[in-house]
Amino acid sequence: MTNTDNGFSATRRLILQGAGAVALVGLGNLPFAPAFAAANDKYPEEAFKQKTEADAIKSLYGKTAEASDKVKMDAPEIAENGAVVPVSVTTTLADVTSISFLVAENPVALVASYKIPAGTMPNVANRIKMAKTSNVIVVVEAGGKLYSATKEVKVTVGGCGG
Repeated sequence: MTNTDNGFSATRRLILQGAGAVALVGLGNLPFAPAFAAANDKYPEEAFKQKTEADAIKSLYGKTAEASDKVKMDAPEIAENGAVVPVSVTTTLADVTSISFLVAENPVALVASYKIPAGTMPNVANRIKMAKTSNVIVVVEAGGKLYSATKEVKVTVGGCGG
């Protein structure tokens, strides 16, 4: 009877190992690759060093953006605390590949830049830091062109400038 128990345990173990292997192989077919590819893109170091929004956009994209009503930015009119200003963007543009946030009067204009993998909904929200009252600019790259939206946010309490 001991042989039967060992045989059963070995069979059960083989079945579980086989099921685990099949599950792992099945995971290989899921669409994780675009997210991993976006995570391995080169960090835009030069763009994050620029002092003006125009220089940051040129350094990041190599071209200028045009204002578009298809880029919808949600930001407060007045930010009570410049250290945490909620900003979000949505767009109806097709083939969005990146979304960037810039603040004109910050010591460094580029606040954040996101690569958007294919098939991802182009909606991004962030809490940004603002030194003082300034224009917040959102740049969306879609179909090889740049589109933007701008809104002035008034800061009433010290942000990143103190």
